[in-house]
Amino acid sequence: MASAAEQLAANVSLGQFAKATELKKRLWFTLGALVIFRLLSFVPLPGIDPVALNSLFETTRGGVLDFFNTFSGGSLERMSLIALGVMPYITASIVVQLATSLSPTLAAVKKEGESGRKKLNQYTRYGTVLLTAIQGYFIAVGLESWGAGQGMTAVVDPGLLFRVTCVISLIGGTMFLMWLGEQITSRGIGNGVSLIIMAGIVSQLPHALAQVFEGGRTGSLSPILIIGTLVLVMGLILFIVFMERAQRRVLIQYPKRQTQRGMMQADKSHLPLKINTANVIPPIFASSLLLMPLTITQFAGQRVAGESRWGDFIISMNQWLQHGTPLYMALYAAGIIFFCFFYTAVVFNPEETADNLKRYGGFIPGIRPGKNTADYLDYVLTRITVIGAAYLTFICLVPEYLVAQAGIPFYLGGTSLLIVVNVTIDTVTQIQSHLLAHQYGDLIKKAKLKGGMRR
Repeated sequence: MASAAEQLAANVSLGQFAKATELKKRLWFTLGALVIFRLLSFVPLPGIDPVALNSLFETTRGGVLDFFNTFSGGSLERMSLIALGVMPYITASIVVQLATSLSPTLAAVKKEGESGRKKLNQYTRYGTVLLTAIQGYFIAVGLESWGAGQGMTAVVDPGLLFRVTCVISLIGGTMFLMWLGEQITSRGIGNGVSLIIMAGIVSQLPHALAQVFEGGRTGSLSPILIIGTLVLVMGLILFIVFMERAQRRVLIQYPKRQTQRGMMQADKSHLPLKINTANVIPPIFASSLLLMPLTITQFAGQRVAGESRWGDFIISMNQWLQHGTPLYMALYAAGIIFFCFFYTAVVFNPEETADNLKRYGGFIPGIRPGKNTADYLDYVLTRITVIGAAYLTFICLVPEYLVAQAGIPFYLGGTSLLIVVNVTIDTVTQIQSHLLAHQYGDLIKKAKLKGGMRR
């Protein structure tokens, strides 16, 4: 049965959307920020030869750089100021959250409330700068030697000045994207970092579809494979929407209270537990952890290949961890499953929830308040997290394996679809919340007006 909020949301019209001036301002701000992000992806790093870079990037099609290029919206292919995107920020967030769970000192900082959250955010920013500097240095070194064996180089004037300029430019681009994402979250609609990642993926979809249909025209891809891929994509979208809205509702009962008419009435409510509590975070975290070392070794291997056994080992590791290989799939699946349980444990605390229920007199029928309630919630949450982890692993791995075997562009993979659909659902939900708040405001104004007229 639909709730009162869902029934009210069903009555939201375009006329009410036109009257919601604050919502329109937020939408325009979000759109403007995403346009700035796309424009920055076309600004190249100083000292880069775009023609030689494009020729060299074509030689690595189908590798990890092509997969990373999807999340950066093509910025890595053009080696722009934001070539690293927001992946260093996401990786730094992972490290800080892991450290918070393992370190009692950071755990105490987290419990300080708003001030503790600001301190952890500051640590995350410091980590972002450090990771961007490390990745930027290896990218600069790799660019200097990239293509040397083919008689071309992507750098106009290699040397120390280029390396310093490249590192500083990449740090500035990543920090600006991080700030832009925070501005979207506070002044726009949706989660800023997730919207930036989604904008990068969506910007690559037209090119990916053009490649698929061009393959069908030239005969490299069979029409049956193209139709089957499109049907698979539509089926995955429907499955993702269904699973993201799936909930396990735990019945909560409150003691009987006396109403105005003198009747004793017991209140009932539900505690909704999402099947996929971690949302789109596990695939993003797992992919970012895989892509950070692979990006370094991909460029570093170009420089040291053939010079030592270490260089041969780097080249071999890049081959083992190519997109679609068994080792890559195994590490990716393990990362998704781990971050499903880890992030669920971070965002939902059964003991704290049980204490809140006990404080307000609520209880689960048949379960004693306190520790028994916390154990029951932990038991239920563990079971549904297993289902959520299996769902995410299936969505991310099966399409990626088919994509790697069939040679279809990576942009149609399961991870990309999962991010796009999840971010779209969250953004639409926030838009709907703003419309509901505006509609409630109109109802309150009308009620006050009627009350004044009666008096």
